[in-house]
Amino acid sequence: MENRPVRNDYKVFYPIATRWMDNDFYGHVNNVVYYSYFDTVVNLYLIEAGGMDIHTAPVVGYVVNSGCNYSSPVGYPDQLEIGLRVDRLGNSSVQYGVAVFKQGEFLSAAHGHMVHVFVNRAENKSVPVPLSIRRELDKILV
Repeated sequence: MENRPVRNDYKVFYPIATRWMDNDFYGHVNNVVYYSYFDTVVNLYLIEAGGMDIHTAPVVGYVVNSGCNYSSPVGYPDQLEIGLRVDRLGNSSVQYGVAVFKQGEFLSAAHGHMVHVFVNRAENKSVPVPLSIRRELDKILV
C-alpha cells in the first residue's frame, strides 16, 4: 500500500461537509464525488487567492488529467478538510496535489492530483498561467 499523505504535506485547507446524496449503496462517499471535492477546492483557491473571475476571465483552467487513491472510507455525516498544494507549475499548466482528511485527522483518507491547462477562452488555445494566479500558485508549490 502506498504511503498515505499527512496534513503537513499540504499548504491550504478547505472544509467540505458531506451530503446524504454523496453516499453510495455501501454507505460511504462514492468515488466520483471525490473529484468534485478536488475541483471545488482548486477553483475556490483560484477565485479567492488568484482573483479568477470564472464567468468573465479571458483565461481559464481546463482539467486535462486527474487521479485519486483511496485509503479509508468517508461518509455522511463526516466533516472533511481538503488539503491543497501545487506539485508542478509549468508555463501553461499546473498539477495540484489534493487530499481528503476527516476533520481533525492527521492521515489522509484519499489523495490524488488534478492538472489544469490554462487556455484563452475565446480561442480555446493554451496560454501562459496568468501572473496573478502564478504568484498564488507559487505560494503553495512544494
